[in-house]
Amino acid sequence: MLNTVARQKEVVVVFKVLWGDPREKLCQAINEIPMSCLVIGSRGLGKLKRVLLGSVSDYVVNNATCPVTVVKTADGK
Repeated sequence: MLNTVARQKEVVVVFKVLWGDPREKLCQAINEIPMSCLVIGSRGLGKLKRVLLGSVSDYVVNNATCPVTVVKTADGK
């Protein structure tokens, strides 16, 4: 289904499996694969959990070399 929509919209979707720290690996992948943008999900952690655990999406937004769009869950968390 994703391939069909991607062809209709004339976009390239890249799937890649990486092992390690997701923050570092996502930023590394952005540099290795020329991307015009990145869409990343958010788990919707509260402020305290985000401070204690860190936020992958926050890190990527601040360190990526391409524009990043963060998508939250339907309930806004």
